[in-house]
Amino acid sequence: MTEIQVHEPLVRLRNVSKHFGEGETRIDALREVSLEVFPGQVVALLGPSGSGKTTLLNAIGCILEPSGGRMELDGDVVYDGRWLRSDLRRLRLDKIGFIFQFHNLLPFLDATDNVAVVLNLAGLGSGEARQRAVDLLDYLEVGNRKNAFPAKLSGGEAQRVAIARALANRPRIILADEPTAALDSKRAGIVMDLLRRLAVDQEAAIIAVTHDEKIFDRFDRIFQLRDGRLDTDGTRPR
Repeated sequence: MTEIQVHEPLVRLRNVSKHFGEGETRIDALREVSLEVFPGQVVALLGPSGSGKTTLLNAIGCILEPSGGRMELDGDVVYDGRWLRSDLRRLRLDKIGFIFQFHNLLPFLDATDNVAVVLNLAGLGSGEARQRAVDLLDYLEVGNRKNAFPAKLSGGEAQRVAIARALANRPRIILADEPTAALDSKRAGIVMDLLRRLAVDQEAAIIAVTHDEKIFDRFDRIFQLRDGRLDTDGTRPR
């Protein structure tokens, strides 16, 4: 993979920890995790069940509060022993896009409106929101399905609409939880190639939790988690 030369990471974690419970019932889900992800990079989080992958993704996504450490997103220190931002919902809306294993599209809205609804929530007018949605669907090569409802979309098409929705507010940090697990090899490759392209085009950082070996060669770096700790500093796929 081509290394993009940049100086400042979009995601910077320093000794981020997360535990649940106290005393004998305490579970350390994350143990002093430190990592950096730069613009244009697509990285994977691997590890066995219970290793802390989803916990880490939720912490970066400001859904789950860490128990300690420091977290910087897109140049903004958002956590340093405590949350430093009062409106985490707005932070997520502005800075972070989420992609899940299942597309979770609203069944009563067509592809365009499934994307535009996020822009409406951010305060964009209906006409401008729909135009932005159509532009994104075209960019992700599914513009010909802009009027289709989710039930009429193939799995790969629905996932691309979901990616368009994640990109609606131009976030520079994209968090993906098993984004290709429900797709066959061909569609998984298409989705990952699109994610790689948008990482470069929009100078975004993409972090994906995955077990999908057929897409490992699409990542710039692969981080291994075990028992809440990073086993590696981000190996490069071969």
